Parts: sequence; C-alpha cells; structure tokens
Amino acid sequence: QVQLVESGGGLVQAGGSLRLSCGASGRTFSWYGMGWFRQAAGKEREFVAAISWSGGSTTYADSVKGRFTISRDNAKNMMYLQMNSLKPEDTAVYYCAADRYQSGAVMAVTGEEYDYWGQGTQVTVSS
Repeated sequence: QVQLVESGGGLVQAGGSLRLSCGASGRTFSWYGMGWFRQAAGKEREFVAAISWSGGSTTYADSVKGRFTISRDNAKNMMYLQMNSLKPEDTAVYYCAADRYQSGAVMAVTGEEYDYWGQGTQVTVSS
C-alpha cells in the first residue's frame, strides 16, 4: 500500500506557474504508475497527466499538453507536475494517484484504474 500527499497548490495569476509535488510513503513507489487528476467546482474529475513506473513514458490531456510537465524521482518517492502558462480554467483541486498495475508504456487515464489517492491540493488561477 502507498500513501500519497500533495503539496504546492496556491493562488497564481493567469500566465503564471506552479509546481505541484506528490510525496509517497512505502518502499514500492517505483512499482507504481502515477497520475494527476483535477476536479473543478461543480464538475467531474478529469485526467491531467500520467507517468510510467520508470518515468520513461508520459501522457497528457489535450487541455494541458505543451503547458504542463509530469515527472518523478523514484529515489525520493516523489512525483511532480510543473504547470506553466496557467489559465483560469486550470482552477481545480489537483489529486495525485497511484496505479498498481501499470506496465510498459501503457498508462491509465481514467480514475477507476487508479488504486490510491492523495487528499488533493487547491490551485486557483485568477484572470
């Protein structure tokens, strides 16, 4: 089992940047595929980005492609989401999640495929 804790959220102006972090407990972090999701007020949770267990493969939602970068450091049990050129529509609670069954370059993009979740961190982008 792995426990996840997000940090790094906050208030930023449109066009600005934030870096979210996700810390994981346990010695098996490197076995898990990892993902970021977000949920805006009154909307359904949506996929943002995912990274393979090795860090060698990534995938992004079209809405963030070219602006966000997902990365991980298995030695530190950490995952990151660098968010640049932020827009007001990026405002949401951001969650990190772990997928026990990720393998190769195939990454889960639906929440149902993830097994563990963090508590979320609020990102607010003002116009």
